[in-house]
Amino acid sequence: MAVEALSQKEIEERLSELPGWSLDAGRLTRTYRLGSHFAATSLVVHIAQIQEELNHHSDLTLGYNTVSLAVNTHSAGGAVTDLDTDLARRVEAVAPAHGAH
Repeated sequence: MAVEALSQKEIEERLSELPGWSLDAGRLTRTYRLGSHFAATSLVVHIAQIQEELNHHSDLTLGYNTVSLAVNTHSAGGAVTDLDTDLARRVEAVAPAHGAH
C-alpha cells in the first residue's frame, strides 16, 4: 500500500498537536532535554522499540542529556506522511515518563 505525502496545510495542522515538533528541511524534528545521560539513553531505547513496532524509523541522535529525532518517509520520496506524525505522537506519549521536556 502506497503512503501519501501530506500537504503543507496537513503538516501544519498535525504540528499544532505536537508541541516542540517542527518542520526542518522537509523532515519532522524534535529535541528533548533530559535530566541525565542515562535517562536520555533510556528514552532512545524506548523510541527504538516504538520504531520497530511501527516499522518506521527516524534518525535518532543521543547526546549527553538530549535526544533528537528527524523523520520523513523514504518510500514517499522523502515527504512527510501519516507514518511520521504517528511516530511523533507515540514518542510524545512516552517522553514525559522519562523526564523529557
